[in-house]
Amino acid sequence: MSLEIWTVSGAPSPWRAALGMAFKGLDYNVNLLSAAQKEHKSDAYLAINPRGTVPTVKNGDTTLSQSVAILAWLDREYPAAPLFGDSPQDAGLIWQRTMEIFDYLPDTTSGILSPIFFQGIGEATDELKVASERLQDELAHLTGILVDAPFLSGARPGAADAVAFPHVRLIQRAMETKPEIMRALGLPDLATVSGEIADWVQRIEALPKVAETFPPHWAEAA
Repeated sequence: MSLEIWTVSGAPSPWRAALGMAFKGLDYNVNLLSAAQKEHKSDAYLAINPRGTVPTVKNGDTTLSQSVAILAWLDREYPAAPLFGDSPQDAGLIWQRTMEIFDYLPDTTSGILSPIFFQGIGEATDELKVASERLQDELAHLTGILVDAPFLSGARPGAADAVAFPHVRLIQRAMETKPEIMRALGLPDLATVSGEIADWVQRIEALPKVAETFPPHWAEAA
């Protein structure tokens, strides 16, 4: 069997699934789709995923979409290095953190990233200032977890980290590429906002195979 993922460069949801595979040390083939050319809505891709969304993961006769479902499946299909812990207590806590992050962090990061990257807003509007306050509240929540553990899932990286990391790293990318407006929003760099989160990002990035999950277009723009 050959493990495959269909993704769009920089999209957080497939990045989560790729991180889950990286944390487990798995090899997989990447099918990179162009959102600009609407390849995720092509007949060929819709035959694989009728919703036309990413990610899709395929392994033999198994085809799955939805990133958190893929993380859960990975734990059953590849039990080593579990993403949801070793015990029922671990699983409950990691699932709780995973779903809290899933429910709150994407919206708060989108409130910053969508206006800046997709709407071309270049000044700190009142709406963006409110969005920044909401994001900083969510980052403070993550910081509270990381004060007591190296990863959001505990002693080792897991599902909560896979769900959170793409959104945090995209915010860091905005800090790097749009520094003026991010400073105006009180988000100059991760270390200033949260030393714990900055250290966590470095720990994640140092893990084997994580670099392979990064958006290809970032390397092209470097």
